[in-house]
Formats: sequence, C-alpha cells, structure tokens
Amino acid sequence: MIEIPSDLHPDLVPLAFLLGTWEGAGVTDFPGAEKCNFGQEVTFTHDGRPFLEYLSRTWALDKDGNKVKPLENESGYWRIDADRKIEVVMARDAGVIELWYGELAAKRPQIDLVTDAVARTASAAEYSGGKRLYGLVGGDLMWVYEKATPKVPLRPYMSAQLKKVPNPAAFVKDLKDLPDDGIAFFR
Repeated sequence: MIEIPSDLHPDLVPLAFLLGTWEGAGVTDFPGAEKCNFGQEVTFTHDGRPFLEYLSRTWALDKDGNKVKPLENESGYWRIDADRKIEVVMARDAGVIELWYGELAAKRPQIDLVTDAVARTASAAEYSGGKRLYGLVGGDLMWVYEKATPKVPLRPYMSAQLKKVPNPAAFVKDLKDLPDDGIAFFR
C-alpha cells in the first residue's frame, strides 16, 4: 500500500510511491570499468514544497555481499507537472551535473527519464547522456540506467532492485505497553 503523507505537496501525489528509504543490490557493467555487484541506498524525502529531494549512495560488493569501496553518490530534486511530465536536477560526486526530463506512465508507477543537458568538471570522466527507467514492481523499486560517452553509444550501465526500509516510527506504537526499563526485551 502506498501511503500519502498529509503534508505532501498536492503536485507530488503521483510520485508518493517513491517516498522513503530503499536498499538493495544491483550490477554495474560498462566498457573501461570493472563489472561488479553493488549495494545501494536511495532516499526520497519531501518538505512540503513541490519537489522531492533525492539521495543515492552505491558501493561495490565482494562475492560475499560485503562493502568493498564507494562507487557513485548522487543527489537532486524531482518535480512533476499536471501532465505527468517529470524534471530532475541531479549532481554526482564524479563531477557531473544533469538535467533529466521524462514522464510518469499512465495508471502505473513507472518513470522514464532521458538527459537533456550534461555539464561536467574538467576532471570528470567522459559522459554525454543517459536514460533511466524506474518502476515499482511487486513492492520493490527497480531501476535501469543506460549511459553514453563520446566513445561508447548508449548501453546498459547499472541496474538494481531495492526494497523499502520500514520507518521505525511504525514500530513505536507497539512498544506502548512495555515497561520502560528495557528488561522486557530479554524475558
């Protein structure tokens, strides 16, 4: 079930399915970079204004699923208009800033995005654009990112399956009848 916070800006109701913290794993593979499995945490929050704040952190995983090293972090802001058109402003730790445009599909929680503008610092790796697909499938947030550089045409780069992390506030109501000494947890 998708919960719509009472203080969510009305324009953002169609994007309410994104709200919260999501965690999971995926795979990254692109020419010139090492193919690996990665872990990810994504957070979509709001503060009552007409945009969602977005934060994503990824890290390489070893064969046992342990964190090895950071991969990519990105943050940004997501907006949607009355025609279900979406715009995203995103900055990545690799020295890239992107403007993404796309739309929310009719009658299903699926978002297609494509880059409209890319700016990068002198030290950033070559990058010319991308496409992303996000969807809520069986309660999981799944996404695919395709990437292009001047030397590599658009091709799959990263994808992941993320599960929603429960909000601890949801458990507090179940604690009201326990003694406040903490001993009840160990009986």
